[in-house]
Amino acid sequence: MAPPLNTVVSFSDSCIMSSCIRPSIQGKTNPVVLLHGFDSSCLEWRSTYPLLEKAGLESWAVDILGWGFSDLETLPSCDVASKRAHLYQFWKSYIKRPMILVGPSLGAAIAIDFALHYPETVSQLILIDASVYSEGIGVLSEMPSVIASAGLALLRSIPLRFYVNWLVFTSVPFSTNWDWMKISRLPCFLPWWRDATLSFMASGGYNVASQINQVKQPVLIIWGENDQIISYKLAVKLHCELQDAILRVIPDCGHIPHVEKPGAVASLILKFVENGHC
Repeated sequence: MAPPLNTVVSFSDSCIMSSCIRPSIQGKTNPVVLLHGFDSSCLEWRSTYPLLEKAGLESWAVDILGWGFSDLETLPSCDVASKRAHLYQFWKSYIKRPMILVGPSLGAAIAIDFALHYPETVSQLILIDASVYSEGIGVLSEMPSVIASAGLALLRSIPLRFYVNWLVFTSVPFSTNWDWMKISRLPCFLPWWRDATLSFMASGGYNVASQINQVKQPVLIIWGENDQIISYKLAVKLHCELQDAILRVIPDCGHIPHVEKPGAVASLILKFVENGHC
């Protein structure tokens, strides 16, 4: 990753040193901005990102505030509003053009929320195995902090991470499984990770289900055929509720296609960005 970028935000007295993978080229199309899922990082895209750049797309992979590797030593708020404000200020400071915003899993809810609040910043949306029908995090937002902290500690567990991998992948070699387990655990060991995640949980999480039909941008929905986390029925529902959407299914693939099938995902993104269909 490149050195973090200074992002001035209104909800903190200090700048946020925002971690990201920044483009090495300026493409002919609008830039592609890659988000990530819950408690993850821009390293989700380490296999797909090089393929997008090789194809000539100007691509950014950005860590959502409170997750990933941004420097949060001053412990700013990491609730939904703060995550949205941070991403907007990052866009305003560095991207400065309408973008193709890509959100996998919970990142899809983040992308929809952002596009609805700042429609001028988003030209197209790409939603991957979208987690958009949960009404926030439910009763977890009311959990005492001591109990919530104990639960969060489990996310550092190697056995738990391997179990999650078993759920999200369809068929990957052990080397990929092992690599993903190590990469996904890394942010959990940063000193501010626990407090940042608790801040998000206390805010109630994302609740965009009732707003999906308000999205006006063209949308590409990508779905892993064998997703065990989110039912394909919800992909069909999402496709029906959006005003202008295309649904494409990747065979023999689970919940994180950009990790499991990076070539297929890169190809779909490229066609959608260049032609508006795929």
